[in-house]
Formats: sequence, structure tokens, C-alpha cells
Amino acid sequence: MYKKIIAGLGGAIALSLLHEAVRRNFDNVPEINKVGEEALNKALDKADMKITNQDQLYAATLAGDVIGNGMYYATTATSGFNIASGLAMGLGALALPEKLGLDEKPVAENTRKKVMTVAYYLFGAVITKFIYDKIK
Repeated sequence: MYKKIIAGLGGAIALSLLHEAVRRNFDNVPEINKVGEEALNKALDKADMKITNQDQLYAATLAGDVIGNGMYYATTATSGFNIASGLAMGLGALALPEKLGLDEKPVAENTRKKVMTVAYYLFGAVITKFIYDKIK
């Protein structure tokens, strides 16, 4: 079981590193972090809390993304459904923001962002499966 967790976290970290490298160096690319930040503050509003410091909000969102994505990848991408799990996660990242009352523009504003968003999550799933196959 721990090998799946390690692989899942590896895939999630790879996804985050790819996203951050591209986001910081190119224009008109997905900003998955903005959707996560909005979702976190929306959830905290329910408890009369809010993170106003941008660095703290970014760090909390990044930690939540790595943990959540890692758990998802550990349970799905280590099986025979690694490609499908990455595609499903990417498509979910496109569809869920609007359904949750969040701004979808950071990930789905145009075709380029949509394709890249799905590709990021697919990349994370493939890396997870690669790590898992190497350590199992």
C-alpha cells in the first residue's frame, strides 16, 4: 500500500512542478492554482474564515493539491486505468469549477488552456504509474 502512496505523491508532485514551471514562464496557460485558491477560500467562508495573505493561500492550496491529487493517483493511476484516471481527472478539472460556482476561466478559458489542463493531469497519472512500476 505504501508503494501506491509514494507513487501517487510522486505523480502529484510532478504535476505541480510541471504546472508551476509552465505557469511562471508562459502566457495563456492554465492557472489551476487560482481555481484551488478560490475553492479553499469559498470553503473557509463557511466557517467564517479566510486566508488573505496571498503566499499563505498559495501554500495551503498547493499542499492540498499535492495531497488530494496524490491520494487520487495512488488509488487510480497505479492500476491498469492510469491513462483513464488522468483523463478523467483532467476533464473533471474542466467541468467541476462551474458546477461548484467557481471561476472556470483559469483552466477553461480557451481551447489551449483546456487541452493543457487535461494534459497536466494525464502527465501526473503517467508519472505515477511509472514510479509505481519501478518500486513495486
